[in-house]
Amino acid sequence: MRKQIAAANWKMNLTSAEASTLLNEIVAAPIQLKANQQAIFAVPAIYIPLAIEKLANHPQLLVAAQNCHQKTNGAYTGEISATMLASVGIKHIVLGHSERREYFAESDALLAEKVNAVLAIDSTPLFCCGEPLLIRESGKQNEFVEAQLINGLFHLSAAEIVKVVIAYEPIWAIGTGKTASSEQAQEIHAYIRSCLANKYGNDIAQEISILYGGSVKGANAKELFSQPDVDGGLVGGASLVATEFEAIINALK
Repeated sequence: MRKQIAAANWKMNLTSAEASTLLNEIVAAPIQLKANQQAIFAVPAIYIPLAIEKLANHPQLLVAAQNCHQKTNGAYTGEISATMLASVGIKHIVLGHSERREYFAESDALLAEKVNAVLAIDSTPLFCCGEPLLIRESGKQNEFVEAQLINGLFHLSAAEIVKVVIAYEPIWAIGTGKTASSEQAQEIHAYIRSCLANKYGNDIAQEISILYGGSVKGANAKELFSQPDVDGGLVGGASLVATEFEAIINALK
């Protein structure tokens, strides 16, 4: 059974006191997680020790990093390697978020290196893919997303690809208040799974969790997550409000 995941991406938000309060509220919330479900908190790097401490007694509430460097170590001032993150207990790292691709010019080739670095220390890449508005309006979203998968992930072996979680982000729906309909989300998720099946076979494709990441809220999470190929969400703004993220977690199927 595929993992069902609610992943919070805090981005560059919250003070230390605010982060502590939010985590306390999450831990105190009446969250019901089944054996195949997880909630993952991708927090700013400076708050990783705090989050690990707060969630230590909750094995299905996990801490992730929002990024890592592709090299193990070296003269890269200000950067953090996957090896460093693993050394403090991080097992999930978000890679290729649309903001990293756009604002920091992260290419597919660079992300392939980062995927390798994360897998090398036995952690899980949360690999983001997705199309901007112009691509969606031109009807070329399938080809666009498939190219991101081919260039960023399809160098992996079958044994490696099953360790990856994919997060589909319709870039046109991030922070805009727009949301893909549940039917649109299912359509592209099914296409992503078909790409995986064509490359690795259907059995492997059925093992890989694919999350939806575009303005997920408590009000729409249940409908989105009810789709057969939508295995949860990568959540931005709504993850900064405990009651909202609680509702999203409890909407997992």
